[in-house]
Amino acid sequence: MFLENNKHKGWIEVICGSMFSGKTEELIRRMKRAQFANLKVEIFKPSIDVRYSEEDVVSHEGHSIHSTPVESAQNILLMASDVDVVGIDEAQFFDEGIVDVCRQLANSGIRVIVAGLDMDYMGVPFGPMPALMATAEYVTKVHAICVRCGDLAHHSHRLTTEDKQVLLGAQDTYQPICRHCFNELLNKK
Repeated sequence: MFLENNKHKGWIEVICGSMFSGKTEELIRRMKRAQFANLKVEIFKPSIDVRYSEEDVVSHEGHSIHSTPVESAQNILLMASDVDVVGIDEAQFFDEGIVDVCRQLANSGIRVIVAGLDMDYMGVPFGPMPALMATAEYVTKVHAICVRCGDLAHHSHRLTTEDKQVLLGAQDTYQPICRHCFNELLNKK
């Protein structure tokens, strides 16, 4: 790659938080800043995420950036050649292989920016996110506002009775709530 002269050093940045906390918005902001700086960027998302667009990464606020949907994390390695910055949205939907993919990209001198839910709707660490956060040089935790009391929210409360871990949705399916409101709802079950 382009490390022969050791001018570029890679690293991993993780943006995490609950639904509606601005994770994707922050990923888009960082990627657009890199584009403005004339860096070569590639953005990837899991192909199962077709909520707002089949190809673009789109925030709940409606901001978007072109991306490449991929079936597996390994596909990112095949498509991320000759770039300076790689963005990955909805990382929690990838398997544990995403951690090694991010490491390989960073080790080859690429800045890797990953966004994803840190916890599922039950408050359990979600998929590869804990390992990504442990591996990253930089971790940014963003918060939503609790729709019940107005405090900082870091839980994604599911509004349906569906109990599978992966359930794509937006405001019709999830709402951000704080720890106190989350625990109150758990105790009512």
